[in-house]
Amino acid sequence: MTTTEDYAAYIAGLPRVIAGAAALFRDAAGRVLLVEPNYREGWALPGGTIESDEGETPRQGARRETAEEIGLDRALGRLLAVDWVPGTTRPPLVAYLYDGGVLTEDDFKAIRLQEEELLSWRLVPREELTTHLPGALGRRVLAALDALTDGSGAVELENGRRVG
Repeated sequence: MTTTEDYAAYIAGLPRVIAGAAALFRDAAGRVLLVEPNYREGWALPGGTIESDEGETPRQGARRETAEEIGLDRALGRLLAVDWVPGTTRPPLVAYLYDGGVLTEDDFKAIRLQEEELLSWRLVPREELTTHLPGALGRRVLAALDALTDGSGAVELENGRRVG
């Protein structure tokens, strides 16, 4: 018979994975909204870690993080990409990317940055995305933009590259 302690030990011994979720917002010209974190180099999408220990889903996490980071609390569109990103200095990451839609001038005026985490925001055209978002994140955003353009379903990625 399995005891509560046996089950707890089993769960404690399972591999760890970080789960994150973000939103892909664009302007009418197709430029992508990026944010500049103050806790690391480079740029990112509005989003962050899913509070899975609190029962939060990836979609809920993306919406909460977006509201916290840029002050826009809105329902998100469809799932665009799921990316498995191996880690060397951290556990692997599974990243969910949702369609945030096209923002209006009034939406951009309403952006209020979370000063504890973000320095600035900017709109970046597709051809400059991998300059601001190197590696898996840049590839993930490009794959998501392709999924939006071609109307396909969500794309499965490994380290930002399509699989399957």
